[in-house]
Amino acid sequence: MKLAVSGKGGVGKTTLVAAMAAELAARGRRVLAIDADPAAGLAPTLGLASDLRIVPISEMHDLIEERTGARPGTSGGMFRMNPRVSDIPDTCAVSHPGIRGLRLMVMGTVKKGGGGCACPENVLLRALVQHLVLFGDEDLIMDMEAGIEHLGRATAGAVDRLVVVVEPGRRSVETAFRIRELAADITLVKVAAVANKIRDEEDRRFLEKAMEKIPMLGYIPYDDAVSRADIRGIAPFFASPVLCREVAGIVDQIINEKV
Repeated sequence: MKLAVSGKGGVGKTTLVAAMAAELAARGRRVLAIDADPAAGLAPTLGLASDLRIVPISEMHDLIEERTGARPGTSGGMFRMNPRVSDIPDTCAVSHPGIRGLRLMVMGTVKKGGGGCACPENVLLRALVQHLVLFGDEDLIMDMEAGIEHLGRATAGAVDRLVVVVEPGRRSVETAFRIRELAADITLVKVAAVANKIRDEEDRRFLEKAMEKIPMLGYIPYDDAVSRADIRGIAPFFASPVLCREVAGIVDQIINEKV
């Protein structure tokens, strides 16, 4: 199963990714969680030690030069557009010490500009994502920024679902529809939403109406335990039974293709 998760900053996207990755691993599945958000907050949200230094792939300049033939930051010259990446997950992904079958890999920032950055870092990251989506033999869940920068037409058809996280609020909803438009541009049509931080029926009714054109996978209630977990430096899914219950239902819907 290959999932990409996006949404406006602050909606709880990374919390959902971490909880879904943990839920899939708890079911005995092999899971690779990818942090493709420049904010790079997935490691602590998974409960990994704060002193664990995970080097993003985009900062591995020696690796990028070896595989593409060009050093990041240099201008001009030629480099390989189809670098070898098949061994990178085995050498660069970090195994979760407390959750069997779960690994994490941090992609780092993809540079932008004009029609896209034709730089060696970008070429390597895109080739790596394409390999993981098309040929990876484990579940993949990608924590993305408010967009789909790492994906392209070559991978869109192999993504089982683009999940857009929303919270009660018009800016969150507007971002969700912009993300859906970006997905449509690369023919990624399997888009669904998850509503997060639902405090009451008014919140739920607002999102039911505002998001009626995007299928909804579930509604996650607001839970103080999630905020307290962040303060305490532990994974939210370890602290919030409510989050775990709702995420289990969301995973069931995706696996069974009910939405």
